[in-house]
Amino acid sequence: MAIARQVLCLSAFLSLPHARSQPLRYSVAEEGESGSVVGNVAEDAGLAPAQLSARRARLASEDGRQHFRLERGTGRLLVAERLDREELCGQAATCTLPFELVLANPLQFLRVEVTVEDINDHAPVFPEEQVNFKILELSHPGSRFPLEGARDLDIGSNNIQTYSISPENDYFSISFGNWEKGKKYAELVLEKPLDREEHSEMDFSLIAMDGGSPPRSGTTQIHIVVLDANDNAPVFTQELYVVQILENATEGSVVLSVVATDQDAGRNGDISYQFSQAVSHSDFAFVIDHMSGEIKLTKPLDFETAENHELSVRATDGGGLSALCRVLVEVVDVNDNAPELVVSSFSSPLPENALPGTVVALFNVKDRDSGANGKISCALEDQLSFSLHPAYKNYYELVTVSMLDREETAQYILSVTATDAGSPPLTTTQTFTVDISDVNDNAPVFNQTSYMMYVHENNVPTVLVGAVSAADADTGSNAKVTYSLLAAHPTEQPPCSCISVNSENGDVFVLRSLDYEQVKQIEVLVSASDAGSPALSANVTVRLVVVDKNDNAPLVLYPSQDSNPPPGELVLMSAEAGYLVTKVVAVDADSGQNSWLSYHLLRATDPGLFVVGAQSGEVRLRRPVTERDAVKQKLVVLVRDNGQPPLSATASLSALLLSDFSDVRIAHSSLAVEDEGDSLTMYLIISLVFVSLLFLASMGAFVVHKVCKRKELKGGHVLYGAGNLQSGLSDAATAGTLPHPYCYEISLTTGSGNSEFKFLKPIFPSLPPQHCTTEAHYSARVPENNAAGVLVLRVRAWDADWGQNARVRYRLGEGRVRGAPLSSSVSVEAETGALYALRSFGYEEVREVGLWVRAEDGGAPALSSNVSVRLVIVDENDNAPQVLYPPAAPVVPLREREQEPRSDTASQASRCFLQLRYAPEQKTKQ
Repeated sequence: MAIARQVLCLSAFLSLPHARSQPLRYSVAEEGESGSVVGNVAEDAGLAPAQLSARRARLASEDGRQHFRLERGTGRLLVAERLDREELCGQAATCTLPFELVLANPLQFLRVEVTVEDINDHAPVFPEEQVNFKILELSHPGSRFPLEGARDLDIGSNNIQTYSISPENDYFSISFGNWEKGKKYAELVLEKPLDREEHSEMDFSLIAMDGGSPPRSGTTQIHIVVLDANDNAPVFTQELYVVQILENATEGSVVLSVVATDQDAGRNGDISYQFSQAVSHSDFAFVIDHMSGEIKLTKPLDFETAENHELSVRATDGGGLSALCRVLVEVVDVNDNAPELVVSSFSSPLPENALPGTVVALFNVKDRDSGANGKISCALEDQLSFSLHPAYKNYYELVTVSMLDREETAQYILSVTATDAGSPPLTTTQTFTVDISDVNDNAPVFNQTSYMMYVHENNVPTVLVGAVSAADADTGSNAKVTYSLLAAHPTEQPPCSCISVNSENGDVFVLRSLDYEQVKQIEVLVSASDAGSPALSANVTVRLVVVDKNDNAPLVLYPSQDSNPPPGELVLMSAEAGYLVTKVVAVDADSGQNSWLSYHLLRATDPGLFVVGAQSGEVRLRRPVTERDAVKQKLVVLVRDNGQPPLSATASLSALLLSDFSDVRIAHSSLAVEDEGDSLTMYLIISLVFVSLLFLASMGAFVVHKVCKRKELKGGHVLYGAGNLQSGLSDAATAGTLPHPYCYEISLTTGSGNSEFKFLKPIFPSLPPQHCTTEAHYSARVPENNAAGVLVLRVRAWDADWGQNARVRYRLGEGRVRGAPLSSSVSVEAETGALYALRSFGYEEVREVGLWVRAEDGGAPALSSNVSVRLVIVDENDNAPQVLYPPAAPVVPLREREQEPRSDTASQASRCFLQLRYAPEQKTKQ
């Protein structure tokens, strides 16, 4: 790519028109007025002024500042602002301002360089207006006295060229020149000896002149004092002064005064004091009075920084002679430093099973003060679980003195106080925050000593019947509780495979349909184990009580219904009303009111001849037998239980009306012939029904096989047969305990040996297989009065990425159903997309539920997609008709109404009323 870019740039450059190889150079004097003409760029570049406007000519500089502007109409280059060469280029020998003249159509660059020429706009300036010299009258001719030279911001000939003295004198001359690096110097040279008695002082001017035109100059005054010869130096009263001062002495406190004397008279006898230049920087804490020699503090002293200060004081007389003395200042310590506590090691968090004597922290204490002010004592605030022990010299260790319990106290805040022995004492407090880390020393505890749960028989598989809950006082993984099933007694086999517990939340599910008549109660142990090492656990007993439903019809024991022809009873023509013909005996496998039986005469050859006891099942004559009654009487007795809805069975029997017992054989033979024909017809009907059912079952099996194959190929599911499952579930399947109208999706667990599978979810064959491909929307039909926890449908989403980016999780969108949150009615499984109905829906309450499900991958940032789901509630016949008009009225017995005189209209209204009142019962019988 870089080579291609270079080729393109080279091609573009070659395609440009010829440009000037040499830049356009101009010069302009600094300090020119804005708008001054620098030159005509158009003429020098060979361009017509009209081209500048046509080609949008403009100036571009590297630093972005526009010192010049272009007049496009004439092509002249003008000064845009006042130019100060010293500001732009400083002391550089040349000052050139480069920029580009940019032309468009075609693109062309012309380099322009403008040299800013210096003008003499700065005069030489001396750093001081007056320079004072004190020169001994004994100084020799040729002595040189350095001067601070003047400074001129201009360069070249406009800079300083000469120095001169005005007025000139015979004693001094000026010498100037350049050092090696070009820096100029000036010196005052003594030409002949001085005579103080002739000239005690001299004044003249030093003039610096530059080479500008016109030239500029700068002047400073030279004042020379001729000093008298001095032959006596000052003398101090002591060579060494020693003084003590408290370190908390305030600023301005007097330390001491030094005294020196000089035998000379006059000016040579005047003494001034100052610190010698050889003193260290610490002595700047002191200041000396030049006239009196009094030394004072300029800042507080610190004994811990320096215990003493040694000063050197110089006494100088008026003749320049001097003497030195030493001053030793001893600093007296005061208690101004609090103890310092330095932690060497600190252990936090501390396991709660740490043994007494475990070292928590090791630290040392120190005090920068000395003596009693530096003696330190340490103490620990009231604390029963920790103690403070001296270790070595100034080291202390903080140790435990008793066993710790995180569940009682999860954090200790320990305060260690270090106090010195000064007056007043100073203290320092160090706080140690000790976190107690958890150890798995608490087993999970169930919130109940035992659990009683109920489930109706013939339940939907995977129905949720309750939940167990255990809490662990530990924290972290030690408090993570996992639930599993155990046998109720150690000697029993593994727990019942029909019950499963969710290992994460303790939800208890019944995995298959239960039959109250086979098992009335199941007792299992649920174990709650934490994730500690070693793991601790607790057990609780869960009793699952199967609630009976009316799912068994009455069974007729007598008369036996297997015999052909049906059993017959002999009744003499002379039998009176109330004669016991026979007794129907039936039983019901259900319990409670579901097993209460009542007997009713359903059909009879002559219904008015027989009556059946509702509670006893006894068949008796309602009236005496007459000659007009048929000899062969057939009866059908209805046996009905008291369940909701009630179930019933029928008992068929026959009765022969005989004048005496000699007619028994004849009657039986004729009855057998008739029953033979009836039996043949019945056999033909049964055969036809069997063949039809066999054909329908074959077609259903073929369709289910195709659907399952398609699910396996597209959705990647593996269907396990009974031979692949563990023995408990396989036996249950072969025994017929799993309902045949359902397909089952089995999720096997891999880490538990206590349960064979975790969830067993029914997949209704009436629902479309929507897990194979990603649909734009989903819909399902849910029968009303559905069982809570039933699987409705399964949504599927695919992600073309791989790894974590392709891991899809599902969640339910926001919504409400009849004012309640949607999550209370429907849930979606995050991993599989299975959608469950959490409650029973009523068609009369809600007929349709609309929601949306979001599928989100595991990438960062996560990407997601939504799909709409429509649940249609299917109505069932669960409501009896309600009479709105006419309103209900008390039922008057028919016999009383017949006795009352009334018109035909009243009679018709009464019959209508009775017909409406008994219509539901007639409809039920039909």
